[in-house]
Amino acid sequence: MIKLEIQNLKGRVLELRDESLARPLLGHFQSAGLDWMHACGAKGRCTTCKVMVVTGMDNFESLTDAEVRYRLRGQLRSNERLSCQARITGDVVVAVPPECMLPHVQYGRAESGQNNAG
Repeated sequence: MIKLEIQNLKGRVLELRDESLARPLLGHFQSAGLDWMHACGAKGRCTTCKVMVVTGMDNFESLTDAEVRYRLRGQLRSNERLSCQARITGDVVVAVPPECMLPHVQYGRAESGQNNAG
């Protein structure tokens, strides 16, 4: 069982089964009933669904073409991934960046993803 923790959503932890890992993070958030911003409909055409990786960057699959494009444009930091694109292979802790927070959701404080950006 792999754990996906959203640090600034009261430490919400999603336990993922191996067979569900083919889905990107956004799919897991939606399956858990979490509201998560994604303006382009999860097509990798914007950055509204991004997550800040707090720990576990090594447990993400490689960047997708869309993520590389946004990194090259300076719109996706080295400690951020697009939740509609990124898939994980092990335990991770992520947080919602301030610019991606929804107004009706209560968020806590997130720690920066130091030493895990890559």
